[in-house]
Amino acid sequence: MKDVADHLGVSRQLVSLVMRGVPGPSAESRDRILAAANELGYRPNASARLLRQNRTHLIGMMFQIHHPFQARVVERLFVRAAERGFGLALGPMTDERSTDVVVAELMEERVEALVAFNPDPGSAALAEARRLVPVAWLGEWVQEPEVDNVHVDEVEGLRLAIEHLTALGHRDIVYVGGLDGGVGRDRADAYRAAMTGSGLADRIEVLPSGFSEEDGAAAARKIVARDRRPTAVVCCGDQCAVGVLAVFARSGVRVPDEISVVGFDDSYLASLSYHRLTSVHQDVEATVEATLEAVLDRVEGADGPRRSVATATTLVVRDSTGPARTG
Repeated sequence: MKDVADHLGVSRQLVSLVMRGVPGPSAESRDRILAAANELGYRPNASARLLRQNRTHLIGMMFQIHHPFQARVVERLFVRAAERGFGLALGPMTDERSTDVVVAELMEERVEALVAFNPDPGSAALAEARRLVPVAWLGEWVQEPEVDNVHVDEVEGLRLAIEHLTALGHRDIVYVGGLDGGVGRDRADAYRAAMTGSGLADRIEVLPSGFSEEDGAAAARKIVARDRRPTAVVCCGDQCAVGVLAVFARSGVRVPDEISVVGFDDSYLASLSYHRLTSVHQDVEATVEATLEAVLDRVEGADGPRRSVATATTLVVRDSTGPARTG
């Protein structure tokens, strides 16, 4: 603003009034100042302005950078938060970047709220952050006080997957998953409940696996090596299912003629033309809206009991499932 004022020989206060759109300056002054600002390449420093207001309008976002569903949530949250006047400070979590590290970095940016996918519940930095800013915990079911919880309805999602398969005649349905924190455990429990509800309690089998492609590939190799294979496999996530599909393809196991495969997330991986994976759909928009509503209400001072929101699921049927083989 000083550069613009010096360029025109006017006061900095007058430039400030024009830039902030405050009534008072004449139309002529406003036109001259805006033209000079454009000529000099003036851009407001939003960070400096917010610091003077003692606000940052930033939401800290903790997520796994290689997880398709989480990445999509971040992408949409950028758009929806901007519509409400907020930006995102990103905190990707990796094996080398723990919850403590990421939370500390985000708090240094003076975020006004934290949104976290499956953080470490034992993190000291997270416990301290919860005392200072609103926190929304995404991904897994938690009973943590002082945090709002947004998660997918795994029970309904796995019920839809098992009902779809049983309607196709499948009875020997193996679940690949069960590992990697609360989400792994909850989805495996949802599979067990769905199998029991379909009268298949005696056919329940959980093949321990994590969520990655390599985890799915390792589980698939065990299935391929069996003398008697299941007719269907339900995977804890799409990445895991992609690993299963790859090993089946390399081993000559035809999908879905010999084994049907179901994923979870309905990420972009599921819809790829060479996968065409049947998958439980998580609603990105519903997750974003519930999360944003929770944290912004808290930022604006809303009090009340913690929120626990289970977003609805549907099943998207593609080419990876078909009638159970006979014989």
